[in-house]
Amino acid sequence: MDTEEEKQRLKGQVEIWEHMFAFVDSMALKCAVELGIPDIINSHGHPITISEIINNLPATTSSSSPNVDYLTRVLRLLVRKRIFSSQIDQETDQIYYDLTPSSKWLLRDSKFSLAPFVLAQLDPPLQKPWQYMGKCVEEGGFAFEKAHGVEIWDFSLANPQFNNLFNDAMRCTTEIIINAVLVKYKDGFNGIESLVDVGGGTGMMITEIVKEYPHIKGINFDLPHVVSTAPEQQGVEHIGGDMFVHIPEADAVIMKWIMHDWGDEDCVKILRNCCKAIAKKKNGKVVIVDCVLRPDGDGSFDNTGLAFDLLMIAHASGGKERTEVEWRMLLNNAGFPRCNIIQIPAFPSIIEAFPE
Repeated sequence: MDTEEEKQRLKGQVEIWEHMFAFVDSMALKCAVELGIPDIINSHGHPITISEIINNLPATTSSSSPNVDYLTRVLRLLVRKRIFSSQIDQETDQIYYDLTPSSKWLLRDSKFSLAPFVLAQLDPPLQKPWQYMGKCVEEGGFAFEKAHGVEIWDFSLANPQFNNLFNDAMRCTTEIIINAVLVKYKDGFNGIESLVDVGGGTGMMITEIVKEYPHIKGINFDLPHVVSTAPEQQGVEHIGGDMFVHIPEADAVIMKWIMHDWGDEDCVKILRNCCKAIAKKKNGKVVIVDCVLRPDGDGSFDNTGLAFDLLMIAHASGGKERTEVEWRMLLNNAGFPRCNIIQIPAFPSIIEAFPE
């Protein structure tokens, strides 16, 4: 009979094998998204066979034909991981595949889809920096720069295809997050007549806020080359500049996924400029939409938060995710002694910060 020590030893071995091959789950997921399998199943409106999936795959070359065996094996893994479901027809022994709540988040035509984020995160340029994490621990520096010779923003400028992939990923997550913000933070925009979105990209978030709250004058603020491609939107003004130098004046500032890209020293600089921007408003505030790490938590997104923290090592230049204690310390050092943390139905939280 196995001793408890032997059982624990075997359990440890099992866990290491699972962790070692966790990347296989990700690559199988990428394969399904690239092939558009969730969309194929969805377009039929009912469970379908492997043959029906194969017949609807994107056309490649006339001399090639899809490998049914490969796809069957990919789907077998993804069914086990609950990305898809399957059932066997007892009369024909045919397997029928269907969507699950997970794969419905991979539909490209859905208003809220994570498919672009999956494709970006698993693209080779964003995978390569992970190979340099050990080097970063040993000697410091930034993994993306070690992998590519430049920081991610410069790499994006020099590689239009990657830039489009990255922007699509940011766009899809913005749609999901801003919907969650508007659902949960309804009263948060009351009394605000002007709102500046710092690092707002092409203006998607501020546009959606202004649509919901037409009394707000929206300001989309980002680097000049970014806002130069931003589409005109009613109620939104696009302003180019550098958040480390100056932020346009407004009643309030909102920042989504900006703080986690930077170390504490840089964040303090940005926040102090935010403080100056709202200085003329009696009840001015900064609304930060970012992760609040809970290393010992058991919430829905707590594991994702820890993964994102390491993502900042791989892709950012000194960025990190922060715990509630770290957020409060950072904000206090930047002149924001009061803050509220508000949970929303999405991965990040709202950190509402108030100056002295």
